Amino acid sequence: MVRLRHSQRNLGEVFFAREAESLMEAWMKEADQILEDEPLLDLIYEQLGQRCPLSRKRGRNATPAEVVLRLMVLKHVRNWSYEVLEREVKANLVYRMFTRIGTETVPDAKTLGKLGRALGSKIVEQIHQRLVEIACQRHVVEGRRMRLDTTVTEVNIHYPTDSSLLGDGTRVLTRIMKQINDLVGEQGTRLRDRLRTIGYRVMEIARLSRCKGQEQKKKMQEKYRELVRLTRQVRNQGQRFSEEIHSGVKRAVNRKQQAVLRGKKQELDAMIPLVNQVLRQTTARVFRGLTDTPGKIVSGHLSRKLCLRDSCRGLETGLEYGIELVKHGGDIPGQAFPSTLLERRNGKAQLEL
Repeated sequence: MVRLRHSQRNLGEVFFAREAESLMEAWMKEADQILEDEPLLDLIYEQLGQRCPLSRKRGRNATPAEVVLRLMVLKHVRNWSYEVLEREVKANLVYRMFTRIGTETVPDAKTLGKLGRALGSKIVEQIHQRLVEIACQRHVVEGRRMRLDTTVTEVNIHYPTDSSLLGDGTRVLTRIMKQINDLVGEQGTRLRDRLRTIGYRVMEIARLSRCKGQEQKKKMQEKYRELVRLTRQVRNQGQRFSEEIHSGVKRAVNRKQQAVLRGKKQELDAMIPLVNQVLRQTTARVFRGLTDTPGKIVSGHLSRKLCLRDSCRGLETGLEYGIELVKHGGDIPGQAFPSTLLERRNGKAQLEL
């Protein structure tokens, strides 16, 4: 059963809390006051209550929301693993008092990991927003300007040909639809596997690309036309799968598998726009001769990336990219950004909010 905090402390805990308070570090005393914020605790409580519809009324007592929040803060500040967090809190009186565990049992590392995953990125973002509001209320910051320091990390990808990107997209969509079929069986739209035919078209295009001449170019366009048609059929099939999951035509046999099914639907909904973008840039380049397509994708396996043609621009592009992540909430198009977005001072970026 989800709880907001532990029950009233006993007399021994009150005595030890006084002793531990004198041993707390300066940041702990400040954090202890901030973490008493009720709206902050309500965010954690509501998120933990979403794991099971009846968890607020039934079941064994779970780790309270207040304890979860303080444990995650301590883990982040100390940069500990869950195993180290469990060991240190068990053995340290100050940590026990700071996390409001007191004489209660410390959750094991496996439970701590589940609690950390239960919060998720969205609730962490809301916690950060609430902390900024608290800081503004206490006049610690004015909240008008944000500073960040970031850079670019290089990764290796295969050469981004249009045919290989189409093959990657259809392979991912087909794999997700096969996983959905394993969960729901033969309900709704029947899956048709076109990967073998698509693989043949990709190999034929690769062979034709090594040849020169107008005749070979026309043949390659015909193969691309077939590949685009097959990709659209796989894309349309993925859209039907997503719609049928949403409408309830495709359903799992139990609640746990239904949650997995919803996750697969989210994967489909995230991959279909990428496939659409690859289709647009392929038709523009192959059939109309346009190479500068807005939002061009260079890899189907990277959701956040920039293609740097000049390594000397790495720092500047990294700063612009970091600012775009802030402005768009972490979901940005894979294209270059105007340098007017930032004001550079001593290698850092400054963004007016």
